[in-house]
Amino acid sequence: MSSKAKNADAKVQVLKGQDAEDAVFDYLIKMNRPFGAVDVAANLKGAVPKTAAQKILVSLAEKGKITQKLYGKTTFFVATQANLEDVPAEKLAALEAEHKEAEEANKVLQAEVRAATAELAKIKSTPTDTELASQLEDAAATVKKTITRLEPLRSGAPPISPEELAQLDAEWTKYRNDWVRRRKIFNTFWALVTDALPPQESSALAEDLGIEFDTAEHISVEKGPLCAPPGVLGKRRR
Repeated sequence: MSSKAKNADAKVQVLKGQDAEDAVFDYLIKMNRPFGAVDVAANLKGAVPKTAAQKILVSLAEKGKITQKLYGKTTFFVATQANLEDVPAEKLAALEAEHKEAEEANKVLQAEVRAATAELAKIKSTPTDTELASQLEDAAATVKKTITRLEPLRSGAPPISPEELAQLDAEWTKYRNDWVRRRKIFNTFWALVTDALPPQESSALAEDLGIEFDTAEHISVEKGPLCAPPGVLGKRRR
């Protein structure tokens, strides 16, 4: 336990005798709701320990000052309602007016909270300066790319018809499928031929035979939009 907590505990004055009884009784009258001994001791901040609070509550109940109720295995104590003073009509009216005023103030605060929440959500959804700069760069790059694609049309070049595009796609697919099939056959054959050769000798044999393998450019094309699946292929023209 920290030194601050120890100092706080040391400041609590433990009540005894009539002072303890008065403190427990006054608390129940003030709150006017059921409490157990543990709750009373805790709410009095340890001024009346739990054991003492239990004895005082039982004693007050026996004297008829408070009412003792048993719910299952739990005992509660509450101020005897018949002993409470009636609240004057003027005080009730004042309390009702205060309650209504508090409700109106609460409505105003709730409206302010809703407005502040909406404003906060709007601010959070607004791009930052860094995000705006990035978006502007992307937009400028898109505009530049679009203008570049429009240049042939502006210079008078005839546009390619949908039929011509379809024919080009069909030819591309046909020739690429042939290339993929032949590359697979070659790779299978080459793996059988060079299976027993060290990598250095295998490379030397390929050089002697004039075999050219895929370069970085070929691999880049394979991973690019030209070699995308048929369902995605058309997207590269949009």
